[in-house]
Amino acid sequence: MPGTLYLIPVPLGPTAPEYSLPPNVLAAVRPLTHFVVEQAKTARVFLKATGTDRPLQELQLAELNEHTRPEALAALLTPLNAGHDVGLLSEAGCPAVADPGADLVALAQQKGIKVVPLIGPSSLLLALMASGLNGQRFAFLGYLPAKEEDRLKALRGLESESRKFRQTQLFIETPYRNRAMFDAILKACQPGTRLTVATDLTLPGESVLTRTIEQWKKQTPPEIERRPTVFLLLA
Repeated sequence: MPGTLYLIPVPLGPTAPEYSLPPNVLAAVRPLTHFVVEQAKTARVFLKATGTDRPLQELQLAELNEHTRPEALAALLTPLNAGHDVGLLSEAGCPAVADPGADLVALAQQKGIKVVPLIGPSSLLLALMASGLNGQRFAFLGYLPAKEEDRLKALRGLESESRKFRQTQLFIETPYRNRAMFDAILKACQPGTRLTVATDLTLPGESVLTRTIEQWKKQTPPEIERRPTVFLLLA
């Protein structure tokens, strides 16, 4: 029988696993000996903090990231096909959501391998919960275009779609471009559109603020540069 692929959430920042992961999740992680991770170095830091049953040097860590070729995915299933349970780790938050692990999960599903998602922090859902925006109809758009003209066009399109369907739009940006994204939103969107800026979720500096575009223009910009941030808007 093939093993089980466990989808293991990790903290959203430098906090102890016990702060954001339930005890039963940590108990499921500790016995595992095979993992697929984005970066082995940071994965070892997390696994050391969980207190694995085996020494770290005995754990098998295979990397899956944006540089992994599609033809290399099948080999990552080898331990599963041999009967070993495998843990899939993202760099932060939930694996397979805005994460290259989604390709491995898709292949595991195609091969009939059991996939078990474990409970843990999701910045997207946490931001939506605290935003006060529409939680009945929403969409995650990932990263918007980096070029200013294309980004403004995309934002206007998202705002129009939000107005038409009463849909909350969620998106993210590379942290060092957060301020540029914030400025672009204020430039592209209408005064009455609501914008939520959710930063450092589950971390000591956590902040979730919802204002209209008009209100945001009248106050000091949030301190979001180089800090993990989710943007949400509802027209």
